[in-house]
Amino acid sequence: MLIRKRSEKRVNEKEDKRFHIAHREALIGIVLVVINFIWWYGFAFGLGGGPVSGYGWVLGMPAWFFYSCIAGFLLMVILVVFVVKYMLTDIPFEEDEGEYRE
Repeated sequence: MLIRKRSEKRVNEKEDKRFHIAHREALIGIVLVVINFIWWYGFAFGLGGGPVSGYGWVLGMPAWFFYSCIAGFLLMVILVVFVVKYMLTDIPFEEDEGEYRE
């Protein structure tokens, strides 16, 4: 009897659009993290792999540091603001709540 109730609950979770939205938004968050890591790793180890005498400089900082940490941070702030404003959805937590925008 208890097993049947649990399986019925799982079916209801799969049919509930809120879970679909939550999974989509979680994937968006993972994509943002991957973009941030690739940006940081690419500039930090791509430009910073040689001798210090060969470094380029931006605003008194090594170019690899400026592009990976400063510019990367600003890029991620802009991306996160865009995602929150245009891609994420407000959803109700209560099951009895009415319509919500998708």
